[in-house]
Amino acid sequence: MGLWDAFLNWLRSLFFKQEMELSLIGLQNAGKTSLVNVIATGGYSEDMIPTVGFNMRKVTKGNVTIKLWDLGGQPRFRSMWERYCRAVSAIVYVVDAADHENISISRSELHDLLSKPSLSGIPLLVLGNKIDKPGALSKPALTDEMGLKSITDREVCCFMISCKNSTNIDSVIDWLVKHSKSKS
Repeated sequence: MGLWDAFLNWLRSLFFKQEMELSLIGLQNAGKTSLVNVIATGGYSEDMIPTVGFNMRKVTKGNVTIKLWDLGGQPRFRSMWERYCRAVSAIVYVVDAADHENISISRSELHDLLSKPSLSGIPLLVLGNKIDKPGALSKPALTDEMGLKSITDREVCCFMISCKNSTNIDSVIDWLVKHSKSKS
Protein backbone atom coordinates (compact mmCIF):
# COMPACT_ATOMS: atom_id res chain seq x y z
CA MET A 1 0.00 0.00 0.00
CA GLY A 2 1.47 3.32 -1.07
CA LEU A 3 1.64 6.53 0.88
CA TRP A 4 -1.31 7.99 -1.05
CA ASP A 5 -3.52 4.95 -0.24
CA ALA A 6 -2.50 5.12 3.41
CA PHE A 7 -3.40 8.82 3.49
CA LEU A 8 -6.80 8.15 1.86
CA ASN A 9 -7.52 5.34 4.33
CA TRP A 10 -6.62 7.63 7.22
CA LEU A 11 -8.86 10.36 5.79
CA ARG A 12 -11.74 7.87 5.36
CA SER A 13 -11.27 6.63 8.91
CA LEU A 14 -11.88 10.15 10.22
CA PHE A 15 -15.32 10.21 8.64
CA PHE A 16 -16.32 6.57 8.76
CA LYS A 17 -15.59 5.39 12.25
CA GLN A 18 -17.49 2.25 13.04
CA GLU A 19 -18.58 1.26 16.50
CA MET A 20 -20.12 -1.77 17.99
CA GLU A 21 -21.12 -2.94 21.39
CA LEU A 22 -21.07 -6.63 22.25
CA SER A 23 -22.03 -8.72 25.22
CA LEU A 24 -19.97 -11.83 25.84
CA ILE A 25 -21.99 -14.34 27.75
CA GLY A 26 -21.85 -18.01 28.59
CA LEU A 27 -21.38 -20.25 31.60
CA GLN A 28 -18.48 -19.70 33.98
CA ASN A 29 -15.14 -21.00 32.74
CA ALA A 30 -16.20 -21.00 29.06
CA GLY A 31 -13.37 -18.61 28.11
CA LYS A 32 -15.10 -15.22 27.78
CA THR A 33 -12.36 -13.19 29.50
CA SER A 34 -9.67 -15.14 27.63
CA LEU A 35 -11.44 -14.24 24.38
CA VAL A 36 -11.48 -10.53 25.32
CA ASN A 37 -7.75 -10.67 26.09
CA VAL A 38 -6.89 -12.51 22.87
CA ILE A 39 -8.90 -10.00 20.79
CA ALA A 40 -7.43 -7.01 22.65
CA THR A 41 -3.79 -8.03 23.00
CA GLY A 42 -3.29 -11.25 21.05
CA GLY A 43 -2.15 -12.80 24.34
CA TYR A 44 -3.47 -15.76 26.30
CA SER A 45 -2.95 -16.56 29.98
CA GLU A 46 -3.63 -19.84 31.78
CA ASP A 47 -4.27 -17.99 35.05
CA MET A 48 -7.58 -16.23 34.49
CA ILE A 49 -9.60 -15.08 37.48
CA PRO A 50 -13.38 -15.61 37.17
CA THR A 51 -15.24 -12.42 36.25
CA VAL A 52 -17.35 -11.16 39.13
CA GLY A 53 -20.31 -9.22 37.76
CA PHE A 54 -18.93 -7.71 34.55
CA ASN A 55 -15.95 -6.00 32.95
CA MET A 56 -16.02 -3.59 30.03
CA ARG A 57 -13.17 -3.18 27.58
CA LYS A 58 -12.83 -1.10 24.42
CA VAL A 59 -10.78 -2.56 21.60
CA THR A 60 -10.02 -0.92 18.25
CA LYS A 61 -9.49 -3.07 15.17
CA GLY A 62 -8.79 -0.94 12.09
CA ASN A 63 -11.48 1.73 12.06
CA VAL A 64 -13.87 -0.29 14.22
CA THR A 65 -14.11 0.33 17.94
CA ILE A 66 -15.58 -2.62 19.81
CA LYS A 67 -16.99 -2.14 23.29
CA LEU A 68 -16.97 -5.58 24.94
CA TRP A 69 -19.11 -6.37 27.96
CA ASP A 70 -17.60 -9.46 29.58
CA LEU A 71 -20.35 -10.81 31.85
CA GLY A 72 -19.87 -13.27 34.70
CA GLY A 73 -21.22 -16.74 33.94
CA GLN A 74 -21.93 -17.95 37.48
CA PRO A 75 -25.61 -18.68 38.21
CA ARG A 76 -26.02 -15.54 40.35
CA PHE A 77 -25.05 -13.27 37.41
CA ARG A 78 -27.16 -14.89 34.68
CA SER A 79 -30.22 -12.80 35.54
CA MET A 80 -28.18 -9.69 34.53
CA TRP A 81 -27.39 -11.00 31.04
CA GLU A 82 -30.53 -9.63 29.39
CA ARG A 83 -29.91 -6.09 30.68
CA TYR A 84 -26.45 -6.01 29.05
CA CYS A 85 -27.65 -7.53 25.77
CA ARG A 86 -30.51 -5.13 24.94
CA ALA A 87 -28.77 -2.54 22.74
CA VAL A 88 -25.80 -4.51 21.43
CA SER A 89 -24.75 -5.09 17.82
CA ALA A 90 -24.45 -8.82 18.52
CA ILE A 91 -24.64 -11.32 21.35
CA VAL A 92 -21.52 -13.47 21.58
CA TYR A 93 -22.26 -16.70 23.43
CA VAL A 94 -19.16 -18.66 24.46
CA VAL A 95 -19.42 -22.39 25.13
CA ASP A 96 -16.72 -24.69 26.49
CA ALA A 97 -16.88 -27.32 23.72
CA ALA A 98 -14.94 -29.79 25.89
CA ASP A 99 -17.25 -29.53 28.94
CA HIS A 100 -19.86 -32.17 28.10
CA GLU A 101 -21.44 -32.03 31.58
CA ASN A 102 -22.58 -28.42 31.19
CA ILE A 103 -23.67 -28.31 27.53
CA SER A 104 -27.36 -28.86 28.38
CA ILE A 105 -27.26 -26.07 31.00
CA SER A 106 -25.54 -23.83 28.48
CA ARG A 107 -28.21 -24.61 25.88
CA SER A 108 -31.00 -23.93 28.36
CA GLU A 109 -29.48 -20.59 29.44
CA LEU A 110 -28.99 -19.50 25.82
CA HIS A 111 -32.55 -20.33 24.75
CA ASP A 112 -33.97 -18.74 27.92
CA LEU A 113 -32.05 -15.53 27.15
CA LEU A 114 -33.09 -15.46 23.48
CA SER A 115 -36.76 -15.83 24.46
CA LYS A 116 -36.71 -12.31 25.98
CA PRO A 117 -38.70 -9.94 23.70
CA SER A 118 -36.17 -7.11 24.27
CA LEU A 119 -33.47 -9.16 22.50
CA SER A 120 -35.50 -10.04 19.42
CA GLY A 121 -33.55 -9.95 16.16
CA ILE A 122 -30.10 -9.26 17.67
CA PRO A 123 -27.51 -11.36 15.75
CA LEU A 124 -26.04 -14.28 17.69
CA LEU A 125 -22.48 -15.53 17.42
CA VAL A 126 -21.91 -18.84 19.21
CA LEU A 127 -18.29 -19.72 19.86
CA GLY A 128 -17.34 -23.29 20.73
CA ASN A 129 -14.13 -22.62 22.67
CA LYS A 130 -11.36 -24.96 23.86
CA ILE A 131 -11.26 -27.06 20.68
CA ASP A 132 -7.60 -27.71 21.54
CA LYS A 133 -8.77 -30.02 24.36
CA PRO A 134 -9.31 -33.74 23.81
CA GLY A 135 -12.97 -34.69 23.39
CA ALA A 136 -14.09 -31.21 22.32
CA LEU A 137 -17.28 -31.27 20.29
CA SER A 138 -17.18 -30.75 16.52
CA LYS A 139 -19.08 -27.85 14.97
CA PRO A 140 -22.01 -30.07 13.81
CA ALA A 141 -22.20 -31.69 17.28
CA LEU A 142 -22.13 -28.31 19.05
CA THR A 143 -24.75 -26.88 16.65
CA ASP A 144 -26.96 -29.86 17.44
CA GLU A 145 -26.33 -29.92 21.23
CA MET A 146 -27.00 -26.18 21.52
CA GLY A 147 -30.16 -26.36 19.37
CA LEU A 148 -28.90 -23.61 17.06
CA LYS A 149 -31.00 -24.72 14.06
CA SER A 150 -34.18 -24.05 16.06
CA ILE A 151 -33.26 -20.34 16.40
CA THR A 152 -34.97 -18.70 13.45
CA ASP A 153 -35.75 -15.14 14.59
CA ARG A 154 -32.23 -13.79 14.07
CA GLU A 155 -28.96 -14.38 12.26
CA VAL A 156 -27.01 -17.18 13.94
CA CYS A 157 -23.38 -17.97 13.27
CA CYS A 158 -21.10 -20.51 14.93
CA PHE A 159 -17.31 -20.77 14.99
CA MET A 160 -15.13 -23.32 16.73
CA ILE A 161 -12.21 -21.54 18.42
CA SER A 162 -9.30 -21.96 20.77
CA CYS A 163 -8.33 -18.84 22.70
CA LYS A 164 -5.24 -20.70 23.88
CA ASN A 165 -3.97 -21.33 20.33
CA SER A 166 -5.71 -18.31 18.70
CA THR A 167 -7.53 -20.74 16.38
CA ASN A 168 -10.18 -18.95 14.26
CA ILE A 169 -9.89 -15.69 16.26
CA ASP A 170 -9.34 -13.81 12.98
CA SER A 171 -12.64 -15.23 11.62
CA VAL A 172 -14.41 -14.06 14.79
CA ILE A 173 -12.97 -10.54 14.41
CA ASP A 174 -13.94 -10.47 10.70
CA TRP A 175 -17.53 -11.47 11.58
CA LEU A 176 -17.70 -8.82 14.31
CA VAL A 177 -16.32 -6.07 12.06
CA LYS A 178 -18.86 -7.03 9.38
CA HIS A 179 -21.66 -6.58 11.94
CA SER A 180 -20.49 -3.19 13.23
CA LYS A 181 -22.69 -0.18 12.68
CA SER A 182 -21.34 2.80 10.75
CA LYS A 183 -21.31 6.04 12.75
CA SER A 184 -20.71 8.71 10.13
